[in-house]
Amino acid sequence: MKMIVGLGNPGPRYQYTRHNIGFMAVDGLARRLDTEIKNIKFKSLYTKKGDLILVKPQTFMNLSGEAVVPFLNYFKLEPQDLMVVYDDMDLPLGQIRIRPKGSGGGHNGMGSIIKLLGRDDFPRLRIGIGRPNPMQSSADYVLRIFEKDEMPSVTEALIKAVDALETWVNDGLDTAMNKYNQRA
Repeated sequence: MKMIVGLGNPGPRYQYTRHNIGFMAVDGLARRLDTEIKNIKFKSLYTKKGDLILVKPQTFMNLSGEAVVPFLNYFKLEPQDLMVVYDDMDLPLGQIRIRPKGSGGGHNGMGSIIKLLGRDDFPRLRIGIGRPNPMQSSADYVLRIFEKDEMPSVTEALIKAVDALETWVNDGLDTAMNKYNQRA
């Protein structure tokens, strides 16, 4: 069994913001698998399709670990069975990167998961959202919706992310990294 967690903030106010691209990717995978993420458990919306669990924590980003860790424990999953999908300002808009482990890199949602799990050796898929201009705070930037001219890159990144998630589920982490990690 595997679990994919998309990070984001709950509610319509945040639905299409940069910080919610993890939610968008998991929603895209749910549509592809013809399932709905509508069940409620452990402060999250989730669905289970066969041996795959899709989760969208409803704790707000900075408390994501409060939702993720109970799911892992309940389903008796190992960290390598978890894939977390989230936004990354250190990647150019539209680029994706899969890693087997690592720090939270300043991302509060990942920091929460790592802190409560007590380890950082679980796969993650980062989706690039680009950097704010020097006059804009990072917090304001991640809570803004994408600009119209950015949408083609966002759409392409989400398609690649969903493809990469399916590859991870079906063929493993190494295959997904080899196929979808782009060279800088």
